[in-house]
Parts: sequence; C-alpha cells; structure tokens
Amino acid sequence: MQERKNIGEKIYELACELFPINRSITGRGVRETLRIIQRELSDLQIHEVPSGTQCFDWSVPREWNICDAYIIGPDGKKIADFHENNLHVVGYSTPVDKTVSLSELKRHLYSIPEQPDAIPYVTSYYEERWGFCIEDKKKALLKKGEYKVYIDSTLKHGSLTYGEIIIPGNSEKEVFLSTYICHPSMANNEVSGPVVTTFLGKWLQSLRSRKYTYRIVFVPETIGSIAYISFNLGQLKKHVIAGFNVTCVGDERAYSYLPSRSGNTLADRVAIHVLNHISPDFKKYSYFNRGSDERQYCSPGVDLPVVSVMRSKYREYPEYHTSKDDLKFISPEGLSGGYNSLKQCLICLERNEILCMSNPCEPQLGRRNLYPTLGKKDMYNSLKIVMGLIGYCDGTKDLLEIAETTGLKMQDLFETVDKLKKEGILVKVDNDN
Repeated sequence: MQERKNIGEKIYELACELFPINRSITGRGVRETLRIIQRELSDLQIHEVPSGTQCFDWSVPREWNICDAYIIGPDGKKIADFHENNLHVVGYSTPVDKTVSLSELKRHLYSIPEQPDAIPYVTSYYEERWGFCIEDKKKALLKKGEYKVYIDSTLKHGSLTYGEIIIPGNSEKEVFLSTYICHPSMANNEVSGPVVTTFLGKWLQSLRSRKYTYRIVFVPETIGSIAYISFNLGQLKKHVIAGFNVTCVGDERAYSYLPSRSGNTLADRVAIHVLNHISPDFKKYSYFNRGSDERQYCSPGVDLPVVSVMRSKYREYPEYHTSKDDLKFISPEGLSGGYNSLKQCLICLERNEILCMSNPCEPQLGRRNLYPTLGKKDMYNSLKIVMGLIGYCDGTKDLLEIAETTGLKMQDLFETVDKLKKEGILVKVDNDN
C-alpha cells in the first residue's frame, strides 16, 4: 500500500499544477487558476468586475490575454519564446508583428546584468508598450541584423476576476485570509500563497465547529484587493478581528513577519507568539518594508488588522521576480512550514479567550488530581502550566497574553485549560470576541 502523502507533498502537487499557468491581473490564466482552486474548495465563488469599474482612485483596466510571443533572430532561430517560459514577455504587452534592427530591439529588451542566467519578471499594466525579457548572457550574444518580433496578445474590454469563500462560524466576527493570483510562473512569490491558502481553507472546512467566520479571498495583487475593499469595506471594518496576507510561504530559508500598520493588533500578537516558538530567529520587518496587499488592507481609512507570516519575504531573496523563483526554490517541507505556521495562528485565535477564577485563593487542586499529593522539591516544574493559569486568569487577560507573560507556548495551555474549566475552577468571561 502506498504511503500516505503528508500535507507538504499535497500542497506541492497543487503548486506544480498551478505553476505553468500564465497569470496576470486579468485574463484566462486567472480564471483557470480559480477553477482549479474551486475543485479543492467547491464553495469558492468566482466574481467578475467589468473593465472600467471605478474602485476608489483606481479603475479596473482592460483585460489582457496572450496566445504566443517570440523573437526570431537573423539566423532564423527563436529567442525569448513565450511557450518556453511565460516570463519572456512583458506582462500586458500590446500586440506586435514586425521586423526591427538590433538597436531598436534592445529598447524593448529587459535583463538583469547582476543575474546573467535569470529571466526578469516585468509588467506594464497601466501604460501601453511591448517588450521581451531575456537572460543577460543571451542578450550579450545578440548580433547585428534584422529581428522579427511577434506578440499575439489582446487588450479588450473584459473583467477582473477574483475568488471568495466564506466559511461560517459561531460568531459573526471574522478572520480574513487574502492571497494573490496574478503572477506567471514564479513559485514562492506566486503559487505558494494560493496553494497554502487553499489547504488552510480545506482544514477549516473539516473542523466540526469554528468560533469565528473565515473570509478567504484570491485576488489579483493591488487592483484586486483595492476592488475587493471598495465593495466590502463596511463589512470588513465591522467584522474582521484578525487577518493574514498569505504570500511567500514556500521555501526553507527563513521565517518572516511583517506587521500591520499599528503593529499591536490581535493578528500581530498571535503571529509573533507563534513564530517565537516555531523559529525564534525569525526575521521581523517594519511596516515601512511593506510591498504586497497589506498596503491596501492596512492603509489609512481601511485600517484592517492584517499581517504577513512568511518564509523568505518578497524582495529579500535574489530569486525574487525572476525565473529562478521556480519549483526547485520551494519544497514540500517549506510549504508545510508555511502552512503550519499560519494554521497555528488560526488555532490560537480559535482558542483564545478570557478566563477568571471561580473562587478567591488557589483552589484545592490535589483532590482533583491536578496537584501532587506528595510534596517534593522538583514538583513545581510539572505544575508550571496549571500554576500559571490560576495565577493570571483574573478576568482581564486573554490566554495569548498569559502565554506571552509566562513564556509558555499557547497551544500547550489548552489541555490544562480544558481540565480547569471542566472542574469549574476557570470560567469564561464574556467579551466581544
């Protein structure tokens, strides 16, 4: 019998399926990606936002699709073939079919001299142009002569596409997960986010009950999140108590954290707590170093409590926005780590509550088999959790704060909390959460 696949292998398989799809902020690639995710999350609703729709200060652009693109050199050989690597074409390139000189071609070629083996990722969403991306070492070998340039693309009135699933809980209060689906073939900076988010959604659906309602969106970065906020701002501000922008969660090099704008929300607290116990040397960035959709979710006037828990952060690894961010850069182990760190954040949110003692002074724990009946010098080591809880549960501190104060891992408290609640020693304090 074949050994059961672990969660990291399952997530990686989905990443391999999504990786080759040519995505942009609009178009067929986004729809294909969402249909595959919908296969895993059947309740996912797919929405279309027409081109020209006004979203705050932005307008949804025309829809871009591409079928083919290449350059043919003077020797008749193809260069920068779109079907060989979809990063070869500047995103949103206008159609072109003509012959140009080498000097003119170079005005439309993009490469990275510092990374001569890498194809860069370049886009031009809001200004019409065409272009190709190429390895710098290949660019250096181009000889004088005539080059045929061909891009079979369309820019037409269409729509922006995004996916949304709401997984109901016992409370109207919401935990918000957002990830983006707009980059072509890049692994950590693109597919790791949607695949990890998909499996978090599957896990949430598998729970018998949930304290919170979960709102999960798959949007094109920037314009997609702006559009989503413009349609749902009142609902988000009223109900979201914590949120995570899920990106760059697939490699094994690091764990990283980017705070909300205020830096002290419930999401910030739980992210720091979880990472301190998973990887105490995690990299902590400033909100000033933001660069993904947290720019929109945390912007003044929106002010959502959204943070990012990542592996290697975007812009902080050399493979970022190049062809080197491929399926070899991520791994089942890296994806599993990204998934588990976010899952632990959600578990801590689900179990977080404010408790208080039912009676003054310490309860008689011995008769409840919660305290040794034989007093010895080393017995207090085994009592750290129970003594921590009965010492700090005063009706004002939540479990997360108690874990932070005592240095204990929050998840290590849960079993003892359940015992103390069952014995009537601890009682829940009603609050807005």
